[in-house]
Amino acid sequence: MKRQTQEILYHLLPVVFWLLAAGGMVLWEMYNVQFTMYNYIPGIVCLISALLLTHIKRHENAVVPSFQVAVLLGIAAYWLPSVLFLILPVWIYLVYRHLFDLRTFTAMLIGFALVAIWIAVGNIFQILDFKFQISANLFVWIPTGIILLAWLGATIVRQTLRVR
Repeated sequence: MKRQTQEILYHLLPVVFWLLAAGGMVLWEMYNVQFTMYNYIPGIVCLISALLLTHIKRHENAVVPSFQVAVLLGIAAYWLPSVLFLILPVWIYLVYRHLFDLRTFTAMLIGFALVAIWIAVGNIFQILDFKFQISANLFVWIPTGIILLAWLGATIVRQTLRVR
C-alpha cells in the first residue's frame, strides 16, 4: 500500500466508523418509541473511561486512571447496571499491559465504593430514585454498544495504519 493511500485511510476510516455509528443510532431512535437522552449517557461515559484506560503509558502508575475508570463505570451503572460487567475487560486489559496490581485493584474498589456511597446518600435524601435491576433497560446497550464498537474500530484502524 502506498504511503499516501495509507495516510488517507488513516484519517478517513475512523470518520466512516463514527458516521456509521451515528447513522445506526439515528435509525435506532427512529424505531424506538421511548426516546430519551439518558440512553446515551452510559455509552458516552463508557467511551470516556475507555479513552482514559487506553491512554495509560507503559511503565506508568495506573492507580489514578483505574480509580477514574471505576468511578465512571459506577456512574454509568446508575443508568445501566449491567455496565458493571465491563470491569472484566478492564481487568484483562490491565493484566495484558502489566499494569494490574493490588494498588490498582484497591483503587478500583474505592472508586466503586465512592459511587455506591453517593447513590446511597442520594436515595436517603430522596434526591435519586435508584432501584438496582440487572435486566432493567437492556435496550440502552444498543447505543452503548454502537458507541463502543465505533471507538474500537477506529482505534484498531489507527493502530494498524499508523505511519512509521
